[in-house]
Amino acid sequence: MAVGVNKRIILADPRGFCAGVDRAILAVRTILKAARPESAPGHIPPVYVRRQIVHNRHVVDELAGQGAVFVDELDEIPDDAVQAGIPVVFSAHGVSPTVQEEARRRGMYIVDATCPLVSKVHREVLRFVRDGYEIVYIGHRGHDEAIGVVGESPEHVHLIEHEDDVDSLHFQPGSKLVMLSQTTLSVDETADLVAVLKQRFPWIEEPPSSDICYATQNRQTAVKAMAQRSDCVIIVGSANSSNSVRLMEVAQESLGERGKAHRVDDAGELKTEWFDGVDTVGISSGASVPDELVSGVVDWLSTLDFTDITYEETVKENMKFVLPAALR
Repeated sequence: MAVGVNKRIILADPRGFCAGVDRAILAVRTILKAARPESAPGHIPPVYVRRQIVHNRHVVDELAGQGAVFVDELDEIPDDAVQAGIPVVFSAHGVSPTVQEEARRRGMYIVDATCPLVSKVHREVLRFVRDGYEIVYIGHRGHDEAIGVVGESPEHVHLIEHEDDVDSLHFQPGSKLVMLSQTTLSVDETADLVAVLKQRFPWIEEPPSSDICYATQNRQTAVKAMAQRSDCVIIVGSANSSNSVRLMEVAQESLGERGKAHRVDDAGELKTEWFDGVDTVGISSGASVPDELVSGVVDWLSTLDFTDITYEETVKENMKFVLPAALR
């Protein structure tokens, strides 16, 4: 690098919050803002949230600091809160009918913040099952979104995560068969599995429109382009965020032998030695990451003379989702 020339940061665009995440967080913030101290006894929180509203610990910690209480299951919510009409928010990842039924049975005031793109997949499952189909669902075992979708019809939805899983599937030739996908998986990362499925079951149908979330695809496209111009890539996002982890993998694939990609929750996890001999750092973030966390990484890097900032813009996002019906 020439003497006197500042080292460079390339920011991927788009990055950070997608429309579904923004909607889910806004739902909780709207309830918190509307809550009045006199509206319920002092020991009852203003809102309960089932699971992490989005997969980012900073967002969860911030909302918890404002009074939201996060629970793993509905049975952790006391009866007095239910009787007081305290809202219970379902996360952006969606829930199974079993959870919906439990909430209705207990008379809970539900605010369903499921991403509309995830809800679309739920509706597809119901429609295909009604029409007599078996469904092969490509997703991550244990992920909240996958649990919710499979829960729509566990006997007819067959989750696969790896190519080896296809060997366990057995369907009669010509039977009604369709594949669906977790929204946080990109076209690239499902391509091999789709090819194997089509080879094993040539008659398998694909849904009328892609289940892949626009934000997942857009962020991966931007990271690929950014990484090709970088010596090192930092992805900001939590370890349990499927799309953040995949962004890191995509960055590493694009970097190849030229450099290393790292995932961090925030600037506090950065290590100086990662940037030895590095002139250009690419930065992006998962779809559930507030931009101030990216700004924190940029500020930290400025102390190492990374002060020249450029952008890798691949597409402009203007998608917006209205608040859940219960809040409108």
